[in-house]
Amino acid sequence: MKLHPPAELRNGRHHYAVRVYYEDTDAGGVAYHASYLRFAERARTEALRHLGVPHSEMTTQHGVMFMVRRVKVDYLGPALLDDSLVVITEPLAIRAASVELRQRVVRMEQQERNLVVLEVLLACVRLSDQRPGRLPARWREALRAMLKEFEATPIEAQ
Repeated sequence: MKLHPPAELRNGRHHYAVRVYYEDTDAGGVAYHASYLRFAERARTEALRHLGVPHSEMTTQHGVMFMVRRVKVDYLGPALLDDSLVVITEPLAIRAASVELRQRVVRMEQQERNLVVLEVLLACVRLSDQRPGRLPARWREALRAMLKEFEATPIEAQ
């Protein structure tokens, strides 16, 4: 039996392992389309935690949080019951009140083949009124450092 490795940050990309459980599938044992949204959400949360800027601190210390403003999902191949997957989170743009990410879901043993690609726009909003709010400096700096490393990595090293 092959166990999942821990999450890791490598070349400006966060790699988060997930397994497809029975609850994630349809009657045919194929991962249900909405399961990928849950996998991606967990991966984003773990990426922030890995960067040392957990989402929970944004809310408690700064009164802001990330909300999904837009998500585009391309389903390119099926994941099946018991598959070991990796969600690779890549930063694309860090703005004053938003973050743009690409998240690729791949099989652990075939990371060059995308099963699902999500393009996610996260808005930073104030808890008090759900209006746009600026990313706190520590989050902006951590995400920009990740973006800088991502952009500096040659394609063949990805």
